[in-house]
Amino acid sequence: MKALEDAIRQWGKGIGTDIVKVDYFLNHRKDTALSVQMGQEIADYFRDDRPSLILTVEASGIALAITAAQALGNIPVVFAKKHPASNQQGDMYTENVTSFTKGVCYQMRCAAHCIHQGARVLIVDDFLADGEAIRGMLSLIRQAGAKPVGVAVAIEKAFQKGGRTLREAGVKVLSLAAVREIRDGHILFQEG
Repeated sequence: MKALEDAIRQWGKGIGTDIVKVDYFLNHRKDTALSVQMGQEIADYFRDDRPSLILTVEASGIALAITAAQALGNIPVVFAKKHPASNQQGDMYTENVTSFTKGVCYQMRCAAHCIHQGARVLIVDDFLADGEAIRGMLSLIRQAGAKPVGVAVAIEKAFQKGGRTLREAGVKVLSLAAVREIRDGHILFQEG
């Protein structure tokens, strides 16, 4: 998506060989107009798959999930939690996940009543790196007896295994921007 790639070129920073810092417009400060455009792009791509629910994980994917849900006719958004909450009781779907960014393991969790059996679930997140968060959400969907219809991410780090692994498993994946590499602080995109 040209608008997202342009924003990454203008405000993003490449750190080392594996960090794409986009906190100025995506995951700390939010460019709302760009978020709406990205949500529309996601909706257009997955509309024929008829998602009935969007699943994301707290916190950076929530805004993008909401704009996509609005563009898909205001379908519900569920966000998996990374930490237990005192008001979460009863049946839960859980999956252990290791965060690429933080390098720590956490238990992703979702109240069982939030994902109905048979729901057609679209996963939306801000980043796809090694695919752990997506793997965790796919597990939650399967535990619920729901059907994953695909994965949409703002930025895929195509030099890491996550996207390749998902595609090889037959998962439909949309990356609005795919980073090929980070070289000397410059973020380089895949063509096409």
